[in-house]
Amino acid sequence: MTTRRKRLKPYLESVSDILTYQAVTKILITIWLYILGRLFRILLNSTGRVAVSTGDFTFLFTTWQGILIILIAIVSLFIYVALDLNAKIIMSKNFLYGEKVSILKASMEALDDVKRLFNVEGILVVIYIALIAPVVGVGLSITLTKGFYIPTFISSVIMNTPAYLILAIIVVIVFAIVGIMNLFLLHGVVVDKMSVKEASIQSRQLMHDHWKDYLKQNLLFIGVMAVVLISVTLVALVLPLALTELLPLSFSMKRSLTIFFVIEGVLISFLTDLIATPFYIMKMTQLYLEYKTGKDFSYTERPIRSYRFFKIMACVALIGIVILTIALNKHFDEVFPLNSSVAIIAHRGGGNEAAENTVSGVETAYQKGAYGSEIDIQRTKDGHYVINHDGNFARVAGDNRKPEEMTLAEVKQLSVNGEPIPTLEEILEASRGKVTLFVELKGATADQQMVDDAVRIIKEKKMEDETIIISLKYDLINYLETKYPEMHSGFLTFASFGDTAKLNCDYLGLEEESATAGAISDIHKQGKKALIWTVNEKGFQRHFLCSKADAIITDNITQANTVKDEIKNRSYLSRMIDTFRGLLG
Repeated sequence: MTTRRKRLKPYLESVSDILTYQAVTKILITIWLYILGRLFRILLNSTGRVAVSTGDFTFLFTTWQGILIILIAIVSLFIYVALDLNAKIIMSKNFLYGEKVSILKASMEALDDVKRLFNVEGILVVIYIALIAPVVGVGLSITLTKGFYIPTFISSVIMNTPAYLILAIIVVIVFAIVGIMNLFLLHGVVVDKMSVKEASIQSRQLMHDHWKDYLKQNLLFIGVMAVVLISVTLVALVLPLALTELLPLSFSMKRSLTIFFVIEGVLISFLTDLIATPFYIMKMTQLYLEYKTGKDFSYTERPIRSYRFFKIMACVALIGIVILTIALNKHFDEVFPLNSSVAIIAHRGGGNEAAENTVSGVETAYQKGAYGSEIDIQRTKDGHYVINHDGNFARVAGDNRKPEEMTLAEVKQLSVNGEPIPTLEEILEASRGKVTLFVELKGATADQQMVDDAVRIIKEKKMEDETIIISLKYDLINYLETKYPEMHSGFLTFASFGDTAKLNCDYLGLEEESATAGAISDIHKQGKKALIWTVNEKGFQRHFLCSKADAIITDNITQANTVKDEIKNRSYLSRMIDTFRGLLG
């Protein structure tokens, strides 16, 4: 056997064990997360809550139920790290040594090893793995949080504020360096049973001595994996789809074959996702062993396994794809709708296409065909309500004073791009009969008095059916729904757990990351509407305009309209890809 084939052999032979382990652990983790969810709901319900969100997070630190939830969540996170990373390192070592792989034994050893992380240093390591590594892109991360990222509404502020941007770059660089220097920390803890401190020292030394080779090996590994994946995609998906279009087949046959190959592609993507991280962990384990011994790792041949079970599973998968193809072809237009029914709401009046939070912004939103316009209200010193997003007027009008420090007359002396700052009454008149107005309760003056006053002003204008009052503060929305059930309300959240869809409101506004197909479905089951905010990137706009959401809030109205037009002209292949991406993403 050539050296190259011998070096690939442990990876190829490990596929069946990896898939088995991934299937078993994902089932166990799903069961565990379900049990945790039920337990958390019981604890939440005992406090009179159905969910806890960014608008009510202080509960977690002020009640025994909240503290207990935090402690259970932390312990669960350690267990997740053990099953998702530690066990894979143990199995990688077994693969490389040609040893028999036992899922139960690897899992038990991984859980035993995690106790070494129950200290200050270990907690920091777990926090890095769970929250920082996914954002920085350096180091091992767990499946649960691999898609974690900085919310758009925060990242946009960072990108548009030089001081914050410089600070963020420095922080990312520091965390990246820390991550790189500790890449082999878990290997020291798991393989050599070291303490976190000892493993960290060893990892820093190994990376210091071998960083050039590590970089070279990583690039080579990623390159090989990319070539394999591209080759499989070409053979199993791209070429068959191209031939389907070229061959003189009937429309029905072409669509059926397209459905078949797209489902096959989704399955390949799913399997690739299952083996990608274990393969990378195996490569890291190989390098760890080589760097420690100072010589190329000598692989031990494993006994030849029977692949009968996996052949049977392949046949079952093929039959399943055929059955699913027939069903989807029969109900194609229902499952893969051509047009988008998702409404577009302009952010801060007219988004980036008009002066922020102004009358002209609302008029621009109407002219651009937006369904709605979102604005922000704050109270002045003399009790009037003006439209402004920030805590002061520095960014939009060059005045550092806060709305609550100024009278209406003083605010009216300011302007945004030459246009006076409007009152709530003026904005209501501008939106009447044109767009639905989403009135966000904003700033330090967002309180129950603001709720009462906003309702009074809206009712005086007889525009109850043309407005929705929204806020990031759940207590205010709950107060609004309780006292004024006839009004339309919306709660904005970017992180929550529990029965979020059961919160007391008419609309639930989800930040992009939390707006999964499941979350949107849960909201609809409760008879509520789902808003996604703030969707500015073209790719995300396409994603959510093809989803089951009711509306997106965006700064880029024209772009969103263009995307919506593009969606109308999609091929049936694009319709399928967009739908599957929405379900899986």
